[in-house]
Amino acid sequence: MKRAFSIIVLFLSILFLSGCTQNIKDTGSKDITVCAAASLREALEELKPGFEQSRNIKLSFNFASSGTLQKQIEEGAPADLFISAGRKQMDALEDKGLIDKAGRRDLLKNRLVLVAAKEYKDIIKTAAELISPDAKISIGEPETVPAGQYAKESLTNLSLWDKLSGKLVFAKDVKQVLAYVESGEAAAGIVYASDATVLKDSCAVQTFEESTHSPIVYPAAVVSASRDKASAESFFDYLMSDEAQQVFGKYGFTAISR
Repeated sequence: MKRAFSIIVLFLSILFLSGCTQNIKDTGSKDITVCAAASLREALEELKPGFEQSRNIKLSFNFASSGTLQKQIEEGAPADLFISAGRKQMDALEDKGLIDKAGRRDLLKNRLVLVAAKEYKDIIKTAAELISPDAKISIGEPETVPAGQYAKESLTNLSLWDKLSGKLVFAKDVKQVLAYVESGEAAAGIVYASDATVLKDSCAVQTFEESTHSPIVYPAAVVSASRDKASAESFFDYLMSDEAQQVFGKYGFTAISR
């Protein structure tokens, strides 16, 4: 009898502890994956600690070119929120029903700039001057990197694309363009104004007229396959706040009028 009673007590204890463990899991911090264009790295990493502490939501970032991230999401990679540097990639996911169309919003704007390596910054002041120097110019791959697409549009509209095509060094994202310029592997590169804020030895020498390329807009949306849409939407709303927009402004981004 005593043995049977002990077994019952042990069984009830296990159930109780199991319930406690479940409650701990339910009230613990949540974890979401944010797929974001590489140009957003510095701003988002600065925003991360404050958001995590105030919302009890852990952020995991996946930074890459928007085209690469688009393909990853299409192939089923874990993702809760997608922030693209171009509408083309977001449109493609929307057409396939892979993002929350109703909740999609434009988050930021940016400008396109020409940056020159340290040894060339007194020689190259405009893209037109790249025709003469025997040096390379780096841009993102136009098919997968929005900054590369905008760069191609601008150079084409300025009648420079054909003249510079033999000098082009294509990069996987804007951060690689910066690396080529900072290391001197390329005399110049075309990136976003936000990227120019983190340059060390190089500098921005020209801002392209917005009329030479498509509008540079960063759309964002919750991914349809998100395992925690509520947390993803919470971070999305935070990015739209005045506090977050000030940080974006610090890194050269422009807020979109609401």
